Amino acid sequence: FKRDFVFSDNIMVNVSSNIKKYRKIAGITQEQLAVDIDKSYDFVRRLEYKKGSVGCSIDTLYRISVVLNVSMDKFFK
Repeated sequence: FKRDFVFSDNIMVNVSSNIKKYRKIAGITQEQLAVDIDKSYDFVRRLEYKKGSVGCSIDTLYRISVVLNVSMDKFFK
């Protein structure tokens, strides 16, 4: 039987907002974050400002969490 769950339609909005929040708390620029996670500046900029329309892989999210010294679960809250 199929169980019923409620899934957030805007989870990537939460993730992108929290990446920006924790990056600013860490005092790291988008450019530096991009270098640290081996992605382009444009990717990081779009990830933060497109509010969920640009996603990222688990690997990229993990790298961001290491650089920002934040556990991955905090991005989803």
